[in-house]
Amino acid sequence: MMGLVHVALRRPYTSAIAAFIIVLAGFLSLSRMVVDIFPTINIPVVLVAWNYGGLSAEEMERRVVLVAERTYAQSVDGIDHIESQSLSGTGIIKIFFKPGAELGGAMAQINAVNNQVLRVMPPGMTPPILIPFSASNVGVVQMTSSSKTIPEEQILDYTFNFVRLKLFTIPGISLSAPYGGKARQIIVDIDPARMAAKGVSPSDVVAALQSSNVIVPAGVARIGEREYNVAINSSPPNVAQFSNLPLAVRNGIVVTLGDVAKVGDSFANQTNMVHVNG
Repeated sequence: MMGLVHVALRRPYTSAIAAFIIVLAGFLSLSRMVVDIFPTINIPVVLVAWNYGGLSAEEMERRVVLVAERTYAQSVDGIDHIESQSLSGTGIIKIFFKPGAELGGAMAQINAVNNQVLRVMPPGMTPPILIPFSASNVGVVQMTSSSKTIPEEQILDYTFNFVRLKLFTIPGISLSAPYGGKARQIIVDIDPARMAAKGVSPSDVVAALQSSNVIVPAGVARIGEREYNVAINSSPPNVAQFSNLPLAVRNGIVVTLGDVAKVGDSFANQTNMVHVNG
């Protein structure tokens, strides 16, 4: 250390220039350094998100999360431990792998296991969402949507289908699906007394909805030298037209859905109703 002091005293100009070069190099390095709030960190964790609207948190844990956890532990290699969280209609499972595990192969195994475990899941269960977890997946901004004039189910529908599409244009952003609120659904509220009077059953309502509310390919009609686009889709364009769907013919009179039920644009988690996707 004393040798450097003696050199600096004997050659002051050289020492000053060297110090200036070091300071200049520091400023250049600082200005050109790549900065990221959440740098890429290879953490061997996979997040599995199960969704089933209307299922309570307790039922989600018993019928979905626990079944999936046992299957992962038996069939997926390299697992260190598993953590899970059950919410209303949502089950989140974090699978932590041992250091050095290859996430590509792990996700392929998890995806194959999900296809098998779906057979014992509640009817209508859809495959889960797989996300390789890292520091960049941590949420930094939370947006809450509200309105004094629009119903809650329409707010969720608008946020999911329109607001998220506009936010996707921001560079480097990663968005999750909206959580909370009421999932929009077309609800058919059947009246047992009116159904008994008309001589129809709930199965007739389900059969009519499945056979009438369908989308089929359109075609072109050639008449003379002109061609006309023919729209033959039988899916009602608005909710009010669901009431005109025919259910059956009783005593020569057509019984429509509006004669025995009330169709409304509402939200999920209502009981004693037939849910129709619209």
